[in-house]
This record gives sequence, structure tokens and C-alpha cells, in this order.
Amino acid sequence: MADFNALIAGYHRFTEGRYREERDRWAELAEGQSPKVMVIACSDSRVDPSQLFDASPGEMFVVRNVANLVPPFETGGGRHGVSAALEFAVTQLNVEEIVVMGHGSCGGVHAALSRRFDGAEPGDGGFIAHWIDLLDEARDRIAAEHGEGPEAIRALELETVKVSIANLRTFPFIPEREAAGRLTIHGAYFAIADGMLHVLDETTGRFSPA
Repeated sequence: MADFNALIAGYHRFTEGRYREERDRWAELAEGQSPKVMVIACSDSRVDPSQLFDASPGEMFVVRNVANLVPPFETGGGRHGVSAALEFAVTQLNVEEIVVMGHGSCGGVHAALSRRFDGAEPGDGGFIAHWIDLLDEARDRIAAEHGEGPEAIRALELETVKVSIANLRTFPFIPEREAAGRLTIHGAYFAIADGMLHVLDETTGRFSPA
């Protein structure tokens, strides 16, 4: 398990290895970034988009949060961290593709299904509860169909990707760019247990191995 000293040791390996080998690329990146893809993923330590997609620095604009959620468009209240990142990626960096990537064994999704933090105060799970309540409607529908076992967890993990994609399209600048052919949205799901990436076909609503 890595502690801070292990992270520092890793940094030194990085500067002596990859950073030195790709010095010209880092010099170019110091002048600015122009990624073509935005990835919205979970904060789970096992699901690093840069590793999974074997991406180099500067290739992806990545936002990570509990359960890879996108809140719906709203102008008041809170929960604007993802909205600000989305606005920056789409309207300032002009990314051409957005990938929403869910994953297996997602603690946030499991908490949404079990409602383990309902009624908790901030510091005891209250912030988590208020974040994953974005899944309440999907949770109730899936629980009614599948119960609350492993099948329901997997179903909600997949549905979470669809919820976030639907919420993306509530932001006016998203459908505008989709209609103009300037932006494409993808859904994906990484199964930690077998390392398999699944991609969403929005026409059928099904995920298939990439």
C-alpha cells in the first residue's frame, strides 16, 4: 500500500524515467493543453482512466467523483464542480468526445442501492448521501425489478452511466454541439474482476465488450 513517502519515491522514478524520456512533450504541454476527449470516471483507486486507456499526458481531460456522476443542469444551489469542469472542457477546450465510464464493485453505487447513508449528517456520510441521491429514481426502478443483490448492483452500475449521459444532455451547450456534429458522447463500463471494458450502444441500451 502506498503512503506519502512511496508517492515521493514514485515521483523520483517518474522524473528520472518517463519525464526525462518525453521532455519535449512536457515542454509542449507547458504551453497549454488541447485534449480531444473528456472522461468522467469514478474516484475509485482501482479505476484510473489514464492507465486503462494507456493515455499519455495531455490526451484526456479527466473528471473523477463518487460513482462517475454528472448532476443535471442547474443554476442555483451547489454541486457545480462537475458542471464547471464540463463547461470548461466543452466550451473552452472544445473537446470532441465525452466518455462516461462506470465500473464494477462501485462503492457509491452500492451505497445508493442499500441507502446506507440515508439520514446521515455531514462527516458521517451525509455528503455522500446527498451526492448519490442523483440515483434515487434509477435505484427505485432497479430495486423493484432485481431486489438488492449482486444482479441489482451490476444493473445500477450500468444504469449510472446512462443517468449521467442523460444529465449531460440537460446542459444547453451539449445537445447544441451534438446536433452540429461537433461532440459525441460515449458510455463505457470497466469490469474490475476480469479487466473487460464494455461500451454502450445507445440505440439498444446495451453494453458490449469493446
